[in-house]
Amino acid sequence: MKHIKFLTVGFATTLLGASLMLSSGLFAKETAQKSQESRLSALAKYTKVLGTIEQYYVDDLEVSEIVKKSIEGLLEKLDAHSSFLDEKHFKEMKIQTDGEFGGLGITIGIRDGALTIIAPMEGTPADKIGIKAEDIILKIGEKSTLNMTIDEAVGLMRGKPKTDVRLTIVRKGEQKPLQFVITRDIIKIDSVYAKKIENEAILYVRVTNFDKNVAQKTKEALSKHRDIKGIVLDLRNNPGGLLNQAVALSDLFIGDGIIVSQKGRSSDQNTQYNATKVGTITDIPLVVLVNGGSASASEIVSGALQDHKRAVIVGEKTFGKGSVQVILPLDETEAIRLTIARYYLPSGRTIQAVGVTPDLVVYPGKVPHQEDGISIKENDLKQHLESELEKVSNNTKEVKKVKNNDNKEILTQKQIGNDIQLKTALDVIKVLNIKQK
Repeated sequence: MKHIKFLTVGFATTLLGASLMLSSGLFAKETAQKSQESRLSALAKYTKVLGTIEQYYVDDLEVSEIVKKSIEGLLEKLDAHSSFLDEKHFKEMKIQTDGEFGGLGITIGIRDGALTIIAPMEGTPADKIGIKAEDIILKIGEKSTLNMTIDEAVGLMRGKPKTDVRLTIVRKGEQKPLQFVITRDIIKIDSVYAKKIENEAILYVRVTNFDKNVAQKTKEALSKHRDIKGIVLDLRNNPGGLLNQAVALSDLFIGDGIIVSQKGRSSDQNTQYNATKVGTITDIPLVVLVNGGSASASEIVSGALQDHKRAVIVGEKTFGKGSVQVILPLDETEAIRLTIARYYLPSGRTIQAVGVTPDLVVYPGKVPHQEDGISIKENDLKQHLESELEKVSNNTKEVKKVKNNDNKEILTQKQIGNDIQLKTALDVIKVLNIKQK
């Protein structure tokens, strides 16, 4: 009898399991059906809107033009870095990637709805004339940048070398908008250079952007100065560049562990980059300088070194661009730039819209008490920019080109005295050297 009872219970359990599997299958099928119905309903609504615009809009628009505008709006609303590349902009993007072009030498982004300079590239026309990180571009020529896309702005600023473009800038601390007339030039950048600190056994290494030679050039600079007792790695106003170079540069100073990971919606986009022990410099104190113009690859390097406690980070909070974009062609003439993943530092924290906060927050010049960032909301900022536009015609400052006499071998004490962030970095290295003794 006991045996029969067990058989009955077993049969009941099997029946219950089969029932649950059947219910689960039906639920999954029902969910998929509802999802498909929702998708078809959304597409039907979109088609209806297109037809309504085509029929009733005040201007006569072709369906193809309406669809193009809707795609542009869709991508613009996803995030600040995704965009639609029509034939003109797709061609310009290829020129920028594959060949030389006439430009100003700035990296731009959208912050709080305003067209903002992430950083001027060192040695370029924009840098030489005095453009600064976090400047807001109010006008390009006579065109307002309010609601202008990044691609539109780039298209207006790029042009034939030796031609001029006028930028109207809103700068924090300035009562009136500033006007800069900048002469376009072929953009060629020295991505890495090194200098000895005057009367100190400390090497200053400046990385202006992450091109394909950054890691190798940094290695060469370090190999020429083997007697140093400290390194200052300056990533201020470095807008980023190649991920593999950010990983390779970090790997010079990190012996093991994760440098950065990349995670997207698709598992195909998930990648982890690890440090290797070969050639790692672990016995020399390291300080990294960052500011609001340090973005993307710069944030990966500074964040990884901070998480591994390999370097002290000095300066200002970084820009906060930790997303990955790819160009996906729609056909031979058009494409979309789409955000497909985000970067994560070794501790698991994200960079996107957060940035890297320095261990020692030090503001430039003689204003260490300056507040961090523009503490107003996007709508307030737009209203502010609209009022600034009204001032432009009669109340703009003309800014003249600033000459920069620079020593290629040595950073003098006089230069250091004008840079409180660099001075702080040198003091930190001296303290670290004392602790090691």
